[in-house]
Amino acid sequence: MKIGLCGTMSVGKTTLVNELKKLPEFKDYTFRTERSKYLRDMGIPLNTDSTVKGQSVFLAERASELMQKNIITDRTILDVMAFARCSKSINYLESQYFCNFASTMIHEYDYIFYVNPKGVDIEDNGVRETNSNYRKLIDQNILLLIEKNKSKIKNLIKISGSTEYRIKQIKDTLASL
Repeated sequence: MKIGLCGTMSVGKTTLVNELKKLPEFKDYTFRTERSKYLRDMGIPLNTDSTVKGQSVFLAERASELMQKNIITDRTILDVMAFARCSKSINYLESQYFCNFASTMIHEYDYIFYVNPKGVDIEDNGVRETNSNYRKLIDQNILLLIEKNKSKIKNLIKISGSTEYRIKQIKDTLASL
């Protein structure tokens, strides 16, 4: 099963993946978390300065995850598309072409869990953007992309609340299979 956590920055996606990794019911899964610091240190522009080449690297990471069996990842193709749409360095047409291509892989996720940012403060990890307006813009674009691509999404579950409650929502959803 291919499970992706989707949402704007600093909403706890990586925390959720790291907590799920500890649970026995997910012992047969591979877990992936984004490597923004590593990529930034390689010179790949992030956030508002991202380029088509940079977003292509992020897309390649997401595509490689979709080639695995039983994976849980803290980013999805929808996240990559939203960042491409919000980059100041990517023009509208490039963004459209990029997103159209990226969207062809969305159907490969068995479950996408959208992580709602409500009630979660932005944490500065030294890499991510901490501007609350930009965070909101990314979230709005993710929600727009979800709506635009709803026919390609097999199972979308919106989760919110504390880390513990979000884990319960994920476990309850998957237990109902």
